[in-house]
Amino acid sequence: MTEPKSGSALGAMGVETRAAIFRNLNTPQLVEQSLARGEGKLAKDGPLVVSTGKHTGRSAQDKFMVRDAETESSVWWGKINKPMSPEAFANLKADFLAALEDKDALFVQDLYGGSQPAHRVNVHVINELAWHSLFIRTMLVRPDAAELASFDPEYTIIDLPSFRADPERHGCRSETVIAVNISEKLILIGGTEYAGEMKKSVFGVLNYLLPAKGVMPMHCSANIGPRGDTAVFFGLSGTGKTTLSADASRTLIGDDEHGWSDSAVFNFEGGCYAKMIRLSEEAEPEIFATTRRFGTVLENVVMDDTTRELDLDDNSLAENTRGAYPIDFIPNASDENMGPVPHNVVMLTADAFGVLPPIARLTPEQAMYHFLSGYTAKVAGTEIGVTEPEATFSTCFGAPFMPRHPSVYGNLLKERIARGGVNCWLVNTGWTGGKYGVGSRMPIKATRALLNAALDGSLNDAEFRTDPNFGFDVPVSVPGVDTAILDPRGTWDDEAEYDATALKLVELFVENFRQFADAVDAEVVDAGPRQRETA
Repeated sequence: MTEPKSGSALGAMGVETRAAIFRNLNTPQLVEQSLARGEGKLAKDGPLVVSTGKHTGRSAQDKFMVRDAETESSVWWGKINKPMSPEAFANLKADFLAALEDKDALFVQDLYGGSQPAHRVNVHVINELAWHSLFIRTMLVRPDAAELASFDPEYTIIDLPSFRADPERHGCRSETVIAVNISEKLILIGGTEYAGEMKKSVFGVLNYLLPAKGVMPMHCSANIGPRGDTAVFFGLSGTGKTTLSADASRTLIGDDEHGWSDSAVFNFEGGCYAKMIRLSEEAEPEIFATTRRFGTVLENVVMDDTTRELDLDDNSLAENTRGAYPIDFIPNASDENMGPVPHNVVMLTADAFGVLPPIARLTPEQAMYHFLSGYTAKVAGTEIGVTEPEATFSTCFGAPFMPRHPSVYGNLLKERIARGGVNCWLVNTGWTGGKYGVGSRMPIKATRALLNAALDGSLNDAEFRTDPNFGFDVPVSVPGVDTAILDPRGTWDDEAEYDATALKLVELFVENFRQFADAVDAEVVDAGPRQRETA
C-alpha cells in the first residue's frame, strides 16, 4: 500500500518529499515493483535475480560508529569500531534527508530484529530500491498484521545506494558510508548496493544492546536435534554455518545471527543468506531448492537472458554470490524461530594452513580461548579486496559486528557454558593434506559425519589423543570416517614441513592472544597452544 510521508519516520524527521511511500508491501508486490523499475529479472523457476554492482561484499573499512557520551566508554574503539564525530554525523544526516526529498518512490518496512519478544528491537527500514526492501523484509522477523497495527519504530535504517558521501564533510573514508548512531537510534547506509549491510547493521545494534541484559549475542547458526538438543555453530562467512545447520535430521533455528538468553536460543532473523557459488544439489539439497522458489533473492548469480537458467558455478560477477530466502523455505525450520539453550557449541574454522584436525573436543577454558581468538580464513569475495583465502583472527568469530570489548562476549560464553554443562567442539572445514594451494578442502561428508557423532553424543565414547601443538583432544577413529584424515600431520607429503607450519600457526595464535591476556583468567591463557622448539 502507498502511504503519505507521515506513515513512516520521515514525517517525524521533518522530511518533505515528493516520493510515493510504499509501506510494508509483501513479497509479490515487491517483486512486481522490482521488475517494473528494472531492478532485477525473474529466473526460470521464480527467484528474483539482481546485481549489486561494484560492491559484492561488505565495505568493512567504510563502517563507522558515532563516538559520543553514550558510546565513549562502552565501545571497543580501534580498527573494527571506527569513530565518527557527532558533527560529521549531523552533516551526513542532513544530506541524507535532503537526498530523500528528490526520490520518486521510497519503500518502507516495519520489522523485528530478534524473535524472542523480550529481547528484540523494532526496526523501521527506508529504501530507495524495491529489491532492497524485499531483501530486508526477507531477512528480518516479519510482524503479523496485529503487531503491525501497533508497531512503534525504535531504530531507523535509511539505505540510499545512490548517495555519495563526501569524506571531508562526513568524516568517512570514501563515497561509501555505513554510519551507526546508537544515541539517535539511526543507521545511514550510502554508496553501496550490497544489501547485506542492512542486516549486519541490525546485528551490530543487538550486539551492543543485549550484553547489558545478560544475553549472549552470537554470529552463529543453530539447530535442534530430535531429542530437543540445541547446537550452535560459530563461524565467519564461508566456514559452513549455513551449510552445516541445514541438516534434514535436525530443526533449523537460523543460519547466521542469534541470541542466547536464560531460556532460549533465538534467531535475530526471519530468513537465511546463503552463499550460492558452486552450490551442489547433492551436497546441499535444502539450500539448492531455494534457488527454484519464488520469493528468493539471488545476488550476482549469472543467468542466461534467454532461457533464464541459472549458472551457480559462474563467478564472473562475484565470488560472493548470495541467496536470501525466508527461513520457512527450509522444510525443517522452527516455527518459533527459537529453541532450548544449547547442549553443544561448535566453533567452525577454515584453516588455510592445513594444520588443524577436522574436529577437536574443547574444555570450557579452551572454548573461551578459541572463541576470543576466532581463527579462520577470510573466504574470497566476502569482503572487497579479498581474492583468495588468507589467515585471520576475528575475535568472537565476528569481530566486524562486535561493538563491545571481546572479553564481554567471552565471559558471557564462559558463564553460559559452565552453567549448562555444554559440550564444545572445534571443527576445521578448511584444508587438509597441505596448506591452501597445496592441499584440498575438507570433504563435507567427513565433516557431517564427525558433527553427527559429536551432536548425538557417540563421539564422547571414542578414543582421543592430545594434539601436541594445541593441547585439545582429537578422536583417533570414528565410524564412517577415514581414519587418516583425523591426523592432519599424516596427510602431508612432508611431515617436517607440517611441523614447521604448525609451529608458525601456534606462534600466530600466541601473538594474537596477547591483547586479551590481561582481560581473562590465567586458566584461559594456559588453555591455548604452547610455543615449543619442535612439534
